[in-house]
Amino acid sequence: MATENAQQTSESATRVVVSYPEDLSNWGRFQVGTRHFLAYLRKTKDHVQAGDVWEEFLDVGCCGDTLDVPLHVESVEGGERMGPETEIVYEVREACGIRGGWQVQSAGGPNEI
Repeated sequence: MATENAQQTSESATRVVVSYPEDLSNWGRFQVGTRHFLAYLRKTKDHVQAGDVWEEFLDVGCCGDTLDVPLHVESVEGGERMGPETEIVYEVREACGIRGGWQVQSAGGPNEI
C-alpha cells in the first residue's frame, strides 16, 4: 500500500482548475492564457493541491508597473504534481480590487505608491 501511495503522489495531475479575480483586465486574462505562461506554471509548480494560492507576476507591457495576480487552485484531478501534459483550466472568482493591464501605464491608471 505504501508503494501504491508513493506512486500516486508522483503522477502528474491530468487537470488543474485555477481561478483568477473577476476584475482582472482583458490584457491580464490574455496573459494568463498564453502558451508561455501556462508552460511557466507547469515548470514552476511542483506539488499542487486545491486551496493553493499563487501570486504570479504578469507582463503589463514595456514600461508599466508590475502586476501580481493571485491565482487560486480550485481543484486537481489525477496526481499531485504539475506535469508537462497537465491541462490548466481557468475559472473566474469574485473581484479582489486588482488594478492592472495597459491602464497601469497611462495617466488614468493607479497613482498609489
